[in-house]
Amino acid sequence: MCRSGSWCSTSCNSTTSSCWDQPYEQRRHQLTKLPMPDPFRASVVPSFTASDLEGERLTPQRLLERVAAEGHEGLVAKRLDSPYIPGKRPDFWCKHPLVQTREVIVCGWRPGQSGFTGTVGGLLLGAHDPDTGDLVYIGDVGTGFTRQDRDQLRDRLQPMERSSHPFATTPPREDVVRARWVDPVLVGEVRFRQFTRGDDGRLRHTAWRGLRADRDPSEVTAPQPGRPSPPTAAELPDIGSRVTVNAGGRTLTLSNLDKPLYPDGTTKSEVIAYYSRIAPVLLPHLRDRPVTFVRFPNGVHGQKFFQKNTDASAPGWLPTVSLRDGGSRRGADADEIVRYPLLHELAALVWAANLAALELHVPQWTVVDGARELPNRLVFDLDPGPGTTIVDCCRVAERLYEVLVADGLAPVATTSGSKGMQVYAGIETTNAQSPSAYAKAIAVAFERETPQQVTATMAKARREGKVFIDWSQNNAAKTTIAPYSLRGRDEPTVATPVTWAEVRDCRKLEQLVFTADEVLERADDLGDLFALVGQRRAPLPG
Repeated sequence: MCRSGSWCSTSCNSTTSSCWDQPYEQRRHQLTKLPMPDPFRASVVPSFTASDLEGERLTPQRLLERVAAEGHEGLVAKRLDSPYIPGKRPDFWCKHPLVQTREVIVCGWRPGQSGFTGTVGGLLLGAHDPDTGDLVYIGDVGTGFTRQDRDQLRDRLQPMERSSHPFATTPPREDVVRARWVDPVLVGEVRFRQFTRGDDGRLRHTAWRGLRADRDPSEVTAPQPGRPSPPTAAELPDIGSRVTVNAGGRTLTLSNLDKPLYPDGTTKSEVIAYYSRIAPVLLPHLRDRPVTFVRFPNGVHGQKFFQKNTDASAPGWLPTVSLRDGGSRRGADADEIVRYPLLHELAALVWAANLAALELHVPQWTVVDGARELPNRLVFDLDPGPGTTIVDCCRVAERLYEVLVADGLAPVATTSGSKGMQVYAGIETTNAQSPSAYAKAIAVAFERETPQQVTATMAKARREGKVFIDWSQNNAAKTTIAPYSLRGRDEPTVATPVTWAEVRDCRKLEQLVFTADEVLERADDLGDLFALVGQRRAPLPG
């Protein structure tokens, strides 16, 4: 967190617009000279250099405890010589939010909408005021549930419903729209980042952890407004902590497992757990395909970077393949030899997840004995332009389905886990350029037939109100998000194979948005919907 005096830790961004280009140390010095009209309402938060911490004999762990006790959301480590870049948090600023857990009383619920229709969409939470004993409203939680959790909570809560809220004071109307109130007898646990200041304190950035049958509602108290209780030593993320685990018979050392990688509090340990559980259906689609990682070491709102080369820290048992880059590089780098990782087993997935490699991207071809094979997948990447959504992509996907089936192929649809979707088919071909040519011909034909809905042109200026059919993803130098891969979005969404019935029925974008927990449940219920791409390979027409 602090290195030899070159880092400064503070719990807010201290800057003024007139000195953005000056080093942080100078900007902060100017800020501390400004008079504060009311120190109880606005103040400059403390900062610490490595020398300060050493002088006060403060370890990073103790500093975290102090920050939590004072009600701050976390720390930001900043280089003393760093400039301020408006609207961005570059890699010389490292944010470390605090994540805490708290017991809560379930006081109500909201029915789910769109993809969650008929089940629980979120819970309304309460706790007892530590001074008066009154039951008070402390916020809600809508993430962290599996589909099974939502259904089980619905079945538990429906018989407990009551006509009015159970709180001593009526919550704000805007906070409890569509609420269905229940007797306050169930205790649960949530993960959260902060309890807001003021008399109407609220839990922020909540995620559900489960019911607590061992706790009585009378034992649940609200945090003090503006002074959340410091996490215990076991709850505080230890930046240097390391854990040795067994994954598929191999021993791996994992680190920073409590580090949040998503705004909803999803931690690295939960990312590793997802990839471990989805491995049986994901690994066959990574087999023998060079993998490009998109890594988010400081979470999805931190700086991301692409990694193709396997670095020296990779385990010796990890298979790799050395290939000429052949991608977007030019000049002297165009012939660079890249040593790509191959993820063939559970341990390899766990190793990648421990690197915060949230996204896994692969080409449409495989390697055999170190050499590149001909493509065996065809892909259409459907990208919704401004004014369109995945719903519009579904209408294009339906048309693609008809064309591909007529040509003897077996198409499979997946969401991208982001804004759009892909349509795949297993193929056999004797020419590496044929898939791109075939896909382009279809895309151009679609654009000619419906120019107001579809474009085959990559230029962004042509995409307003249209779906871009990106046929170029079949180029040997391109990669596409792997099915079942997480995405680096605000939520832990996943590139999810879907049925054609789901594509045809889609009328709202929420219907085809799936988080990690939901994808695990889908895999249990539906099996591997993407398997058809490998099982049904047909000759590519033309």
